[in-house]
Amino acid sequence: MHDLLRELRAIVEHERALHGDLLPVPPAEDATEAAPSPSPDAPPTETDTPSHAAPDDAGSDPDMPNYDLFGNQVDPAEDPSLPPPERIEALIPDDAPYKDADTLEEVEQYFADNVLVPIDEDRENPVFGVGDPEADLVIIGEAPGRNEDEEGEPFVGRAGQLLDKILDAINFEREDVYITNILKSRPPRNRNPKSEEIDAHLPVLYKQIALLRPKIILTVGKVAGNTLLDRSSSLSNLRDQEHDFYGIPLMATYHPAALLRNSQWKRPTWEDVKLLRTRYDQLTNEG
Repeated sequence: MHDLLRELRAIVEHERALHGDLLPVPPAEDATEAAPSPSPDAPPTETDTPSHAAPDDAGSDPDMPNYDLFGNQVDPAEDPSLPPPERIEALIPDDAPYKDADTLEEVEQYFADNVLVPIDEDRENPVFGVGDPEADLVIIGEAPGRNEDEEGEPFVGRAGQLLDKILDAINFEREDVYITNILKSRPPRNRNPKSEEIDAHLPVLYKQIALLRPKIILTVGKVAGNTLLDRSSSLSNLRDQEHDFYGIPLMATYHPAALLRNSQWKRPTWEDVKLLRTRYDQLTNEG
């Protein structure tokens, strides 16, 4: 259509040159084609720049929202061009008092001093996390148990002892990694976490991960894996593969407590952690 209109316009212009202004000039395809070119010496007018065009320094403000090619605002958490810590930070509510914290100690102190949900009132000790704050591997479980609540440290009971053995089997010391849980307070009688408890504690975990900046995450147990991946799957469907957690590789396997009850899961867990070690070595050797 564009070529046809251009040819028609050329014919009419030719006829006007021969016979005068007897024929109307067909309208241009758009306003920009019909508008005369401005003089090089003429000052710019408001119409020289489209009203929707961004100023030259629009990209220099880090607080400016990001937009895709179609003009839709991009959720920072879903923007793969951002580094993982920034994407994960975007998941934390803006009114969270710990959102701008610079250290794990600040976040831990906030959590220890505040009650976010009723189980925080009943705890003996908050169970924030333990390990190397510069660890490349973060291990995340579901919630503290009785032993963890007593000592204020995750994975210190029989399940924790088994986790230490699993780590040792793939050449990790407990001090080499960082260990935490979705919930930082023990649910009564070790029941499954409630949705409101997860909603209250999960942003705290997001802040931990953003500050830790791990290269890979291992979740143990179905609740931990499904919570971080926002899924509702069986553990058999979560394990034996790598998932993406806002730019960080994530793997899932069985909780050590489950292995104490079901020995048939020890072999698949061994396969999972060997795969984890291989991927860890790849990631840490890249830099």
